[in-house]
Amino acid sequence: MRQISTDAIIEAVKKISIDASFDLGHDVVEAMENARRVEESPVGRGILDQVLDNARIARTEMAPMCQDTGFAVLFVQLGQEVQIVGGDLYDALNEGVRRGYKDGYLRKSIVADPLSRKNTGDNTPAVIHTDIVPGDKLKITIAPKGGGSENMSEVKMLKPSDGIQGVKDFVIDRVRRSGGNPCPPIIVGVGIGGTFEKCAYLAKKSLLREVGNRNPDKFYADLELELLEKINKLGIGPQGLGGTTTALDVHVEVFPCHIASLPVAVNTQCHAARHKEVIL
Repeated sequence: MRQISTDAIIEAVKKISIDASFDLGHDVVEAMENARRVEESPVGRGILDQVLDNARIARTEMAPMCQDTGFAVLFVQLGQEVQIVGGDLYDALNEGVRRGYKDGYLRKSIVADPLSRKNTGDNTPAVIHTDIVPGDKLKITIAPKGGGSENMSEVKMLKPSDGIQGVKDFVIDRVRRSGGNPCPPIIVGVGIGGTFEKCAYLAKKSLLREVGNRNPDKFYADLELELLEKINKLGIGPQGLGGTTTALDVHVEVFPCHIASLPVAVNTQCHAARHKEVIL
């Protein structure tokens, strides 16, 4: 049994909390550079130039790439041969977020109660998804999620008879109705199958995949490309001001489901597609 201290977890989460807000992934930057080269709208090209410049400034000056530094969403893979010592795992994860948002001067956006709306003051609690996996490592991925893009997400319980066309229609309509609200160019996460909550989880987790990394199943890889093409024909464009670049990618994840169900979820990610990981 390998021991990992809560102190090490706190420091690791603190660091990736800060790094995620300052350093946009190379895959997203490269995708926007490629989009800039083929974008047909002069206004769209200008916006993509500004977004790329913003990412460069954030990285070099260690400043948040967006004023909305997001809800801290953590994906944790805990090796079954790991023992956490020195305290509770979830307490350590939240303390790391708390310190990261404080020391990184990141905006605190979380309210303690959804109706009374009093701010917690430290951007906790985080949303934590935990998987128990083989091995003696602890992998933590943070994906700060902004409110604007999150608000454009949706779950729909389709009928099995709606089939693949029903899935396509729902995804494209969700993006159409979103317009410029989620700050395009977006990444569209799609979860198909499972249950009401499982498909939403799949959609969100799919956003961790690198841009351009296709689903390993050719059927779903082709579906991703088809949806991406159709979404970019909607004309929404960068920041919703028109153009041929509405989405940088579409990621589809699937799970078995009940014979009576066809759950589908769309989780929309803005152009500030932030995530960082650490392995202890």
